Amino acid sequence: MIYQTAEEWLGAGNRRIVLLGMSGLGKTYISQMLRDSGGWYHYSVDYRIGTRYLGEAIADNAKKEAMKSPFLAELLRTDSIFIGSNISFENLAPLSTYLGKPGNPEKGGLAFDEYARRQDQHRAAEIAALMDTAHFIRRSQDIYSYPHFVCDTSGSICEVVDPDDPDDPVLRALSEVALLIWIRGSDAHADELSRRFDKAPKPMYYHPDFLNRSWREYLELKGLEADEVDPDAFVRWTYRNALSHRQPLYRRIAENWGVAVDAADIAGVRDAPGFVDLIARTLGNAPQPA
Repeated sequence: MIYQTAEEWLGAGNRRIVLLGMSGLGKTYISQMLRDSGGWYHYSVDYRIGTRYLGEAIADNAKKEAMKSPFLAELLRTDSIFIGSNISFENLAPLSTYLGKPGNPEKGGLAFDEYARRQDQHRAAEIAALMDTAHFIRRSQDIYSYPHFVCDTSGSICEVVDPDDPDDPVLRALSEVALLIWIRGSDAHADELSRRFDKAPKPMYYHPDFLNRSWREYLELKGLEADEVDPDAFVRWTYRNALSHRQPLYRRIAENWGVAVDAADIAGVRDAPGFVDLIARTLGNAPQPA
């Protein structure tokens, strides 16, 4: 870790952190709070994925849908209209929509092979965006003169790294330039995340081994053919399994590469000094996590 003690953290002129954890536990809340304080540069991995690495694929997918309309098709062929993604830190819907859900095409589902292809694209894009962190640290200082830096990672970072490999290229690259901080949720948080997801199921990235196993198990459990699957029902079922699947992965990242803070403590932070103090207390109480 680049900060081994509370004293090193508090005395650092340039604090650099990478926030890890499931979506909904406070990564973006803290990132935006730090950014709004004026001294922190906010690097969003999901935004980078959706612009730099999958931006063209997202726009092309929208154009394919538009080409199904004769009226829009003619306008597109003559370059009379422009179709693009309006992705932002607060609105990542274009990325989620492109990733999609597998199942019945009449319910908006993708054929599983196409779904898996887009998952592979996301994996490559997420790794590339994570590896861009050091570049953006330099950029934030050289161009904008920000003293501090926060990387807001995707909830699927644990699916693209091996926390037990001391030579994992992504984790090594991140740990060399920033402090990795896992926001650790409780069982109550997991229940709440499941309730939120049930209300608005969204596409997510999963490791191919986990995804393929989940797909086979779901088809067998429900006695369905691939094109009979309700896309929302599948991703709801998979999400609940993913919560328990990801928890130990995040725990080992924190044990081997960084520190952990409880989501309840994160929720209690109201300003940048409060966050700095929380991390100082966390480093002071090492080893982490429990």
